[in-house]
Amino acid sequence: MAEFGENMSAVGPPVAGCKAASGGTGTSLETHRGEPVSNGSCSVPNAGKKVQNDSSCESPKWESTGPDSAAKPIPRRSSLIKDGSRAGREKKKTVSFSSSLSEKKISSASDCIHSMVEGSELKKIRPNSRVYQRYYLLDAGLQALCWEPSKKESDKARISLSSIREVRTGRNTETFRTSGVYDQISEDCAFSIIYGDIYESLDLVANSAEVANIWVIGLRYLMQYGKHTLDMLASSQNSLRLGWLEQLFSSAANQDTRGDATEGIHLELAIKLIQGVNPGVNSGKVEHRFKDENKKLTARNERVTKQEFVEVFHDFCTRPEIYFLLVQFSSNKEFLDTKDLMRFIEAEQGMVSEETSLKLIQAHEPSEKGREQGYLSLDGFTSYLTSAECHLFDQEHSIICQDMTQPLSHYYINSSHNTYLIEDQFRGPSDISGYIRALKMGCRCVELDVWDGADEEPLVCTGHSLSPPLLLHCVLEAIRRFAFAASEYPLILCVENHCSLRQQKVMWQHLMRILGEKLYTDPPDEEASYLPSPHALRHRILLKGKKLVPSSDGEDGEVSEEDEGAEMCQKIKELSDLVNLCQSVTFIDFPTSSKSQKPWEVCSFHESLAVRLASENPGDFVNHNKHFLSRVYPNPMRIDSSNMNPQDLWKCGCQIVSMNFQTAGLMMDLNTAWFRQNGNCGYVLRPAIMRQEVSYFSADTRDTVPGVSPQLLHVKVISGQNLPKPKGSGAKGDVVDPYVYVEIHGIPADCTERRTRTVSQNGDNPIFDESFEFQINLPELAMVRFVVLDDDFIGDEFIGQYTIPLECLQPGYRHVPLQSLTGEELPHAKLFVHVALTNRRGGGKPHKRGLSVRKARKGRDYTALRDLGIRAVDEVFKMAAPLLREATDLRGNMQNSVAVFRELCGVSAVANLMQCILALSSRVSEPEGMPLLLFDLRDQYPTLEPQGSLPDVLRRVVSTYEMMVQASRAVMELSDGIHDKILHIQTTAMEFHEKLQSLGTKEGLKGSKVSRAVERFSWNITILKGQADLLKHAKAEVLENMKQVRDAALAGNLTKERAGLRRASSQTRRGHNEKLAMSTRGQSA
Repeated sequence: MAEFGENMSAVGPPVAGCKAASGGTGTSLETHRGEPVSNGSCSVPNAGKKVQNDSSCESPKWESTGPDSAAKPIPRRSSLIKDGSRAGREKKKTVSFSSSLSEKKISSASDCIHSMVEGSELKKIRPNSRVYQRYYLLDAGLQALCWEPSKKESDKARISLSSIREVRTGRNTETFRTSGVYDQISEDCAFSIIYGDIYESLDLVANSAEVANIWVIGLRYLMQYGKHTLDMLASSQNSLRLGWLEQLFSSAANQDTRGDATEGIHLELAIKLIQGVNPGVNSGKVEHRFKDENKKLTARNERVTKQEFVEVFHDFCTRPEIYFLLVQFSSNKEFLDTKDLMRFIEAEQGMVSEETSLKLIQAHEPSEKGREQGYLSLDGFTSYLTSAECHLFDQEHSIICQDMTQPLSHYYINSSHNTYLIEDQFRGPSDISGYIRALKMGCRCVELDVWDGADEEPLVCTGHSLSPPLLLHCVLEAIRRFAFAASEYPLILCVENHCSLRQQKVMWQHLMRILGEKLYTDPPDEEASYLPSPHALRHRILLKGKKLVPSSDGEDGEVSEEDEGAEMCQKIKELSDLVNLCQSVTFIDFPTSSKSQKPWEVCSFHESLAVRLASENPGDFVNHNKHFLSRVYPNPMRIDSSNMNPQDLWKCGCQIVSMNFQTAGLMMDLNTAWFRQNGNCGYVLRPAIMRQEVSYFSADTRDTVPGVSPQLLHVKVISGQNLPKPKGSGAKGDVVDPYVYVEIHGIPADCTERRTRTVSQNGDNPIFDESFEFQINLPELAMVRFVVLDDDFIGDEFIGQYTIPLECLQPGYRHVPLQSLTGEELPHAKLFVHVALTNRRGGGKPHKRGLSVRKARKGRDYTALRDLGIRAVDEVFKMAAPLLREATDLRGNMQNSVAVFRELCGVSAVANLMQCILALSSRVSEPEGMPLLLFDLRDQYPTLEPQGSLPDVLRRVVSTYEMMVQASRAVMELSDGIHDKILHIQTTAMEFHEKLQSLGTKEGLKGSKVSRAVERFSWNITILKGQADLLKHAKAEVLENMKQVRDAALAGNLTKERAGLRRASSQTRRGHNEKLAMSTRGQSA
């Protein structure tokens, strides 16, 4: 192909039509002209705005290409779909052919090198943003990397492998970052080869992440072992796995009594052995593969030889994506030793200690030899990554982990609507199992609609419907038995009383007889400003209902009208006396509630009213819920028992959002996942900004939240395992074409979704390898949802989902167990993902592209305080303005310097400083083993010292590191003083809080201007507290950064003390490798 600028314009990419490496087979995949087949993971859309259809067989569609060749955006998926399907929406089927690359799975460096010798078509990115398509391959002698076609002479279109200093993954060179096509290149498909004395870079983009991994792994092995790499690998390749499989096979053969052990083992036994390692694999597929391997297998002669067993085991129990990960951390070995594993779990998984490494090896390594030597093979590493230790959900949240001593109004409460129904609202059946199921799921608020029944027995049912009733005393018996089965915290019974006075007495008798001492009957504390805490109300049942009008002094009396149902106008006093902490009152408006509502009075809102209030008065609704409980029940028009979106009400602080537990789907997924974060006890502490007496938060915000530092969530969807055929799916047989949606649910500013490409006809182990970034403005209220769908022309079908609160995410490489539409876990069905989150140790502190460019102070965004129009108060707040600017500069300078240093280290935006230093360690090594840079760890802030003359790129690294240390030192030395001054101003300002109304009147403020002044006061207090907290976090971040630098310098042998040891071990290892290779060649001869 001619170079751009020679025979064609330089503004577009080469025409589609590519030759992709196929595991060393050289298979060619062609696209048809005129058909809009788009590139797979090599094309990344703008975050949260559009998503491109992907397949992995075509060139990236750069911004400069014409409109005919541009990929069409995938339509946005509604987040209100009940059944998880995408039927009825516009869409376009997209497929990936990347699975064809792995017909022979890549599971060793030898596989990678053989594939590189065959060659691959790669894109070369130039500093001028031009893109050249070339065919790259290794020469037969493994001495150089060559490419064709090129105008250069053949001896110049090559790079000697001995000149390569580093192979860098991702878009992490200056050429990539400044390229006009940066945003259209996938991080997972890009890699760079740094070579020569002046550290030039060859920046390449592969057609899939798997091809990129093949080149990165192969080149790194060749850098370390040279031309003898294949000889070295031949002598040691997979020795742990092969030894273990031979032992496994021999043990099975000795126990197999159905034939001659010398002829192998029975087919059925061989299948069981493979399913023991990979339980999700289909036995029929394994049997079919064995019969492909040996055409002589019949019903009478179903014996499998050892060689056949090893081959089939390799096919079904090898995951290339895990192999690539293992080699990345194994210092180019086929296994992890204890130090490698410690580096992985500390840098990626957020764990520490070498003892942990040994324990993990003993627990997960299948081979006896590996356990004895402290090595973790590919099979052991796979076992570890699929174990409960690498679950996405942080197990610390599986027990109660929040403060349970705050007022009841400060918690979200898991709540059920019409709990007795198990289907729709009008004619569906009622059953006591509805209560039992809800209570076992951690529900802490259930509903009883009580009506007159025959034989003086009150009934629980929906009035004026065809649903059959339940006897009240049977319902109460079930509640008594299961009330505290899942949680010890208070249970609220929402009683709608439609009974006559006669049957009300029966109801009261049942309540007293069955629930007895569990009922909370103490009158509320008239002096209290808040309700008691969940901790104080453990094992107590609270009745929510109407109270008699206080003026009534008779046996029975009038009650006020309830929003949700027309209850009986009269109530007996005994029943009224059981209602204390949850007294139902009618909502009029927020000013009225603010003046007259008591903490123990509860307003019920139907869904439509609550949503309208959330839209029209979001700030007032949040402030109302700081003191009072609010219950929201579904719109009466939802006769199909569909659910409202609880997030729409949680963002306003509504505590009791009643859900139809019997209806599965997205909304119940959100509800169930949300209450899992605090030991599934039914209570979740609301965000601090919704609890503080004086704070500003608007529920409909579409921007950053004042006083809250946004976090950047990075999610890489790597692969799927054992994805089942959707239930009730069409006539596609067992084939699925899966793709994944990653959804963010939270405040409006955070709600977004992204999707991967579709992988064609692969549910066993589809490789997605796509990365997404999401800015989360209110992390405490955000949830992440993974949805796997089957791409189909007729209508995409739901395969599985998993929903998790952001606070429960574990960083690093994790497996996500998929659940069915009704919430049951799908056997062995998982997603493999990588997660990184700002301020989380495991994933580092990411920055969006562009943040690393240090902003001048004039261009930096400073949060402004607002004038109230009350002179005395405004004078106090003005004192804080310079302090807030200084605090912002301290944090900004430190974080920007870290980002610049990260870029010069050549790592991704989600890497932490430990990963930066470890990446740097490979680059600064000289052939004789003496590093060009070493750390002096004697000071609190490690210094980076040159060990001789440095090339320009390393001089920049040193100067940037010094700037980072200087900015970090400033945070440590100055932050405490600024923090204390800001808090002092906040305390001084709060002295005016109770007097704002009168002060405003003196200043001539009236009506809405007074309300606006109060709102601005809350805004300013929130900003002051938020900036003070951010300074504390910045100081903690500096301490963590310096610890990571210190730990990484020790792990990477970049300290003066270990430099000599490093040189000696390097020379010993190199001599050992040469002897090993010579020995192998001699044996071959």
